[in-house]
Amino acid sequence: MNAYDEYMRGIVTPMREELTTAGFTELTTAEAVEDTLKDLEGSALIVINSVCGCAAGLARPAVREAVEQVKPDHLLTVFAGQDKEATEAMRAHFPEIPPSSPSIAIWNQGKLAYFVPREQIENFDKDHIKDHLVDVLTNVVGQ
Repeated sequence: MNAYDEYMRGIVTPMREELTTAGFTELTTAEAVEDTLKDLEGSALIVINSVCGCAAGLARPAVREAVEQVKPDHLLTVFAGQDKEATEAMRAHFPEIPPSSPSIAIWNQGKLAYFVPREQIENFDKDHIKDHLVDVLTNVVGQ
């Protein structure tokens, strides 16, 4: 491992843990993405995590709080810029959406049901993002 990789691992570890300790399954390879999505039943909230401080620093807490109110069947995450193959594999499941990170996908019954791009995260406050997610999850998940 080179010095840059080691440095980045130190930076992103807490960002990964912010979601995994909240119950998210981290998918770090393309194979893990494909294996997970091919037989996934029900609903999922998928976070495309990011190092970006402005938007990702809002997205992670908003997502954690939203799923405390309305919890889909599955919580999944990939990390853009870190687990590149996994992120590409995830994005391939919604090709009509331009790459955006951080971003949040709501998956239901084997397909994309809703997508929140970075533009709907940055420059909004955490509660606005959380409330938006709760509304969407309530409509999709039905809780």
